[in-house]
Amino acid sequence: MRRSHYDAVVVGGGHNGLVAAAYLARAGRRVLVLERLPYLGGLAVSAQAFPGVDARLSRYSYLVSLLPSRIVADLGLRLTLRRRRFASYTPVGDTGLLVDNADSARTAASFARVTGGHRDHEQWDRLYRMTAAVARRVAPTLLEPLRDRAGMREVVGDDDAWRDLFERPIGEVADERFADDVVRGVVLTDALIGTFADPAGDLLANRCFLYHVIGDGTGEWNVPVGGMGAVSGALAEAARRAGAELRAEAEVLAIDPDGEPGRAEVAFRDAAGAEHTVTAGRVLVNAPPAVLDRLLGRPRAQHDLPEGAQLKVNMVLSRLPRLKDAGVTPEEAFAGTFHINEGRGALAAAYEQASAGRVPALPPAEVYCHSLTDPSILGPELRASGAHTMTLFGLHMPARLFRADPARSRAEALAATFASAAAVLAEPLEDCLLRAPDGSPCVEVKTPVDLEEEAGLPGGHIFHHDLSWPFAEDPADLGRWGVETRDERVLLCGAGARRGGGVSGIPGRNAAMAVLATTP
Repeated sequence: MRRSHYDAVVVGGGHNGLVAAAYLARAGRRVLVLERLPYLGGLAVSAQAFPGVDARLSRYSYLVSLLPSRIVADLGLRLTLRRRRFASYTPVGDTGLLVDNADSARTAASFARVTGGHRDHEQWDRLYRMTAAVARRVAPTLLEPLRDRAGMREVVGDDDAWRDLFERPIGEVADERFADDVVRGVVLTDALIGTFADPAGDLLANRCFLYHVIGDGTGEWNVPVGGMGAVSGALAEAARRAGAELRAEAEVLAIDPDGEPGRAEVAFRDAAGAEHTVTAGRVLVNAPPAVLDRLLGRPRAQHDLPEGAQLKVNMVLSRLPRLKDAGVTPEEAFAGTFHINEGRGALAAAYEQASAGRVPALPPAEVYCHSLTDPSILGPELRASGAHTMTLFGLHMPARLFRADPARSRAEALAATFASAAAVLAEPLEDCLLRAPDGSPCVEVKTPVDLEEEAGLPGGHIFHHDLSWPFAEDPADLGRWGVETRDERVLLCGAGARRGGGVSGIPGRNAAMAVLATTP
């Protein structure tokens, strides 16, 4: 029986797979995208999470930093990313540390109140001037073939920056530069999002920090107008417009990299349960490397699987909670990243407790309100009522904490996180939750085990596996795109590729470039 043949089959219709499909289709390739879920977009989607509540939440990922403006322009994406006026607010007793992107004097005064002097603010400015310079130089290389370590050091062009970001533990750098525990912690949170590591000695934290500060050459974390679903929606539209065939509810069952002579084979099951096999010149996999191994018939041992380490809590509030700080409004504090018990000492204590198999007593977390920057995700009545969405991201919540009894440990983690928030707010978050028409509170919790079951991410790891340096560590990879696998016809195009992680589209584009560079 004659099988349908494509130049490329993309396994997984998340945002990276859609980027790859759009680039290849625009280059005239015949492309098929197969997505297991009933919708496209992967974790970059919006949903009405609470029945009867007219709010579309970004359920999994929530802000955009790494997506290069070049990809937006290349694909003609109809997408608006809105800058946040306030970078962050960290409550400290009856005051707090406010970083105001539009008022440097107010930021300096806030540092002075919290730290009792000017040294930490001066060091803050020095650190972020340094990371801004590194971002401008390194970000463009993410869309180019890989350099080696020496080549990347040449790109950075600053020995002090190279030492502090690439060679010394970022926790050591923060301890040396800053005197205040709170300021140290605010810096280190960017080294720990989605990453279970001790920044005092683990350079994995440095890699996480680097990706958080170099996004699109600015490091700014912007709000997608319309929610994360607007990002994946724009990408799906671009891929369709270019001629790619997109199929949801199509679960890939197996990949044979050497099926027919000169072709790979992809077997999948459609929504009706019928099984099909197609052939392809290249198979681009927008799934974790551990999932790819399973599809190739090479499953990994349990101890070799990745482990995610985050708690995601989605909420709709009837109103913003009150602060202890009379000098900052809730609208200002929650428009940026609101830090909860994320001082240096609190982060270390939580890591130690989670490493010992316990939910941290006062979990470090951060929240922000999408609807303060982009109210379009709320229906008119909800918007007029003063309601807001709130997204909470908890650190140091590894999957191991939720394995034995997922429901009990999920409830324990939520209770501990709400208690942590109550310790820094003037009132409990629970008192501000909106009630759905059925009387239930508008709160939804996602643990790493939930992500494993719902999204197919081994260990619930949001980056598919531990983040890698943005340069070739193996001499054999020099000049390649960081997407290649041991099978010539199979490429990674998702977060698990080198220079993957986050909502970026970078590995999707790089996989497409690798295909176009090797096929006429």
